Amino acid sequence: MAKIRITQIKSVIDRSERQKRTMQALGLGKINQAVEVEATPSIIGMVRKINHLVAVESI
Repeated sequence: MAKIRITQIKSVIDRSERQKRTMQALGLGKINQAVEVEATPSIIGMVRKINHLVAVESI
C-alpha cells in the first residue's frame, strides 16, 4: 500500500468531540505535526472526516 503524510494545519479547539478523537487516533495533537501512515481504507475514511483540519500528501 502507498504511504501518505498527514499534517495538522488547524486547531481542534471548538470542534466536535468526534473530530478531536479522530485526530488523536491518527496520532496528531499539535499544529504542524505530521505523521506518515499506510493509506488503508480506514485511514482514508478518517482523513475525509477531518479534511478541513489537515493537509495530505502522498509519499
